[in-house]
Amino acid sequence: MAPARRRIAAASAVLSAVTLLSLAPSPASAHGSVFGPVSRVSACFAEGPETPKSQVCKDLVADSGTQPLYDWNEVNIANADGRHQEIIPDGKLCSANRAKYRALDWARTDWPATTVAAGSYNFNVRVTAAHLGTMTMYITKQGFDPNKRLKWSDLDPAPVGTYPTPRASDNGYYKFTGTLPARTGRHIIYKVWQRHDSPEAFYGCSDVAFGTAATTAAKAKAPTETRIDAGTARSTVSHHGHGGDEHTPALVTTAARSTGSPLSANVAWAASATLFAVSALFFGLGRRRTSRRPG
Repeated sequence: MAPARRRIAAASAVLSAVTLLSLAPSPASAHGSVFGPVSRVSACFAEGPETPKSQVCKDLVADSGTQPLYDWNEVNIANADGRHQEIIPDGKLCSANRAKYRALDWARTDWPATTVAAGSYNFNVRVTAAHLGTMTMYITKQGFDPNKRLKWSDLDPAPVGTYPTPRASDNGYYKFTGTLPARTGRHIIYKVWQRHDSPEAFYGCSDVAFGTAATTAAKAKAPTETRIDAGTARSTVSHHGHGGDEHTPALVTTAARSTGSPLSANVAWAASATLFAVSALFFGLGRRRTSRRPG
């Protein structure tokens, strides 16, 4: 192959690689679960997937096996793109409408709960991979019946906590302060974590008890780091990727993109690489033509 043709072929290969990189979606890498107040899946995982203590966690394992607990940091929808109420039907909010986590939707009053009170509350979310997004916490309205499955209309539309999640976590945790309204009895705090650099979103239900209900509710405990480390080998969820997603990730929509997102960075890098490749191609050909001119 002539030198000029070799340069053209090399430049074409570079341009093809650059094009693929510019079109590829940013990798999904956000995973986690609420540890304060403790989510349902986290509470059962803390008890031990192989040896659950509470009856509801025993029943969960009998129904769905241990894998949902080892995958405590998932409960996601890859292509949510902000369409939460559209794609998650009433009664399936806690599972995010995923069969794998169906037991989390059970309407029972024996889920381990976190004791809370009206006023300032410090939310604590364990993340195994951080990412840009918005985490929003909702609470059920006064009069909520815990013997019925959670519906969208059960949630107070005013969030009790909102947090713009950064790419970096505080040693594996997102910590932020919200405000809980006056309530009595058992309630659910519902988490919606929508990424900004991907259509992926995460969900979770945390049982809480106000007032006298706290005296009878089983106390929820968050998983220890020892428990998390011991269960990692049994998890099917990558802590730095989609893992067990049931849907293929889609390209993030223009409206959902963050200007500082990895996807935007890839596009910028691709443009620079393309310009460099083209410049190198013409520069090389130009030098060759010059060297052939008679003196």
